[in-house]
Amino acid sequence: MPEKTAKTAAKAAAAKTPAAKAAPKAAVAKAPVSKPAAAPKPAAPKAAAPAAAKTAAPRPEEKKVVTQRQGFKANEFVVYPAHGVGQILAIEEQEIAGAKLELFVISFMKDKMTLRVPTAKVANVGMRKLSDPALVKKALETLKGRARVKRTMWSRRAQEYEAKINSGDIVAIAEVVRDLYRSESQPEQSYSERQLYEAALDRLSREIAVVQHSTETEAVKEIESQLAKSPRRGAKTETAEGDAEGDADGEDLDSDGDDATVEDEAA
Repeated sequence: MPEKTAKTAAKAAAAKTPAAKAAPKAAVAKAPVSKPAAAPKPAAPKAAAPAAAKTAAPRPEEKKVVTQRQGFKANEFVVYPAHGVGQILAIEEQEIAGAKLELFVISFMKDKMTLRVPTAKVANVGMRKLSDPALVKKALETLKGRARVKRTMWSRRAQEYEAKINSGDIVAIAEVVRDLYRSESQPEQSYSERQLYEAALDRLSREIAVVQHSTETEAVKEIESQLAKSPRRGAKTETAEGDAEGDADGEDLDSDGDDATVEDEAA
């Protein structure tokens, strides 16, 4: 009996030994499986790096700076007929309705306004460079001439004056200033006349100031000194013509005195 017990114990020990040896093998087999699973993790940032580089590539193309188009340069002063003298701040590109469009960004400091004009449309809108000194001199000489007034209704003449002011032609604007000017010895302007006179004077003085590198106040003084040299126009003899109501009825308010040149409508 003791011998059987010893044999039985030996068999049980032998059975336990293979199980113990199998345990480390299983552990060793599991270890290699975990290592390949962790290997793909560092590959994720490598794949993201090229994508970031691709998105950043077009940015330098969007920052292209254009300084000249259609003969006009950035920071240059120009004349826009409907608004007068302005300065080109930049030439930028915008996408409108899926199409790329180049624009002049023009600032009108006195009016506190910024205008964007397509570079391809500058000829159509009449945008031009500043007048040269010779043309400015001609405009100043125009101020010394006799006033030319058409004998027609004020409403029609007012439209003609507005057309001249918005033409952008410095000599035509000087003609409006000359024709609507009133000296101290003459009757006061009506409200509509004064509005047009001030608009024309403002356009003319701005351009002269920029061309001559002076202030607008100095330009206005120069304009007024030229107007003072024009032939004196006497006061009206008929008070009805100087009445503001006559202006509304189409009376010829500018045909005052013998020194003003009165023209027929057909002239």
